[in-house]
Amino acid sequence: MDVETLQGQPASILGLGGHQAMDTSCAALALEAGINYFFFYNLSHEKLLSGLKPIVATQREQVLVATGSSDRNLDQLRQYLEQVRRYLDVDVVDVFFAEYINPSDDITQVGVVLDELCEWKERGLIRYVGATTHNRAIALELINSGKCELLMHRYNMAHPKAQEQVFPMAQQADIPVVAFTCTRWGKLLQGHPNWQGEIPTAADCYRYALHQKAVRLALTAPQTPAELEENLSVFQTPELSAEEVERWEEYGALVYGDGQDRFETGWL
Repeated sequence: MDVETLQGQPASILGLGGHQAMDTSCAALALEAGINYFFFYNLSHEKLLSGLKPIVATQREQVLVATGSSDRNLDQLRQYLEQVRRYLDVDVVDVFFAEYINPSDDITQVGVVLDELCEWKERGLIRYVGATTHNRAIALELINSGKCELLMHRYNMAHPKAQEQVFPMAQQADIPVVAFTCTRWGKLLQGHPNWQGEIPTAADCYRYALHQKAVRLALTAPQTPAELEENLSVFQTPELSAEEVERWEEYGALVYGDGQDRFETGWL
């Protein structure tokens, strides 16, 4: 299954994600450069939303509006969906994710949430049912559930193990993957004391995520137009060679270390 706009155009390989410090011009610049997938965790991402709102007003069928919630309360989920629809003045949200599904969740309630999203799709309120997780075991459960149409999953040079089981199963189930935390919150761009080679750019990090055939698009959340322009070079650069993949994974292993420096490693 591919992810398409209302007009039937495929999603771009880069998606613009919200960042609190993002310049408001980034949404328009991204669209002009070929990005048609826009994601925000919630309505607090005012900089992205202020840039996205006029785009949606004039080019709704040409873009994918994606959001979601980590709330497991159905009433609050419904309220949030309505807030998004009112704010952007849209009848349908393209993608809605049940966000941050993790080991502390009540898996039964997660199933109830996904059932709710499936009902929304049947009613024409959303177009794709999605789920996000950092956890590989949970990702496999979501794939097997038959309720998840789009999986948003952590994948980067320091966290490559999704390629062992998650990605093959997603491909087999025909579920596209959205890669996020591709730069590991910028950590991969900072180098490492024991690394003597070239340090990856953000564009290198997105190219790494996209070298996996299961990954349909990678999220990028630049703060400035200059950062966005650098990241857009992904559209013109070739796929990574096997040698480059090996080199970046060696670097990623150094950055990962013992895995105790980031909260999300507890969700493995």
